[in-house]
Amino acid sequence: MEERWKPSVTVAAIIERDGRYLLVEEHTSEGLRLNNPAGHLDPGESPEQGAAREALEETGCVFKPTHVVGVYLSRFHRPATHEDVTYVRFAYGGTVSDPAPGWVLDEGIVRTLWLTPEEIRASADRHRSPLVLRCLEDHLAGKKYPLELVTTHATVFDPEIKTP
Repeated sequence: MEERWKPSVTVAAIIERDGRYLLVEEHTSEGLRLNNPAGHLDPGESPEQGAAREALEETGCVFKPTHVVGVYLSRFHRPATHEDVTYVRFAYGGTVSDPAPGWVLDEGIVRTLWLTPEEIRASADRHRSPLVLRCLEDHLAGKKYPLELVTTHATVFDPEIKTP
């Protein structure tokens, strides 16, 4: 029997303030890497909710998505695990609060950084994936789609609703 293709769905917060972008430095199987606040979509949440949750967990900041930056389909080879993984990433732009005092960053997150676009471009060899830079460039290019671009069907949130 042929194995079914199952892409991993991830969400990311593209956060800019005063010309700098909020990134996290995190432990990965490839060592310390830079990433947007991002992670896997949890069951029962919309991509918008997931991006807000991941930003809070990884930075201690409350992120309010205001627009979609992009939806990306990418395949990566992970040298440390010898896996080819396909990701569907929903990237959101929006507003962010200051970090909550005393917030403990999510497991694996070493620190948060506010970097200029030039600093992010110069550190491309340390990015978790090429999507870190692609999302930055799309944000800088003014890509801004309404939140309604991503529709989440009601049955995702209410298992009592049956589809025909």
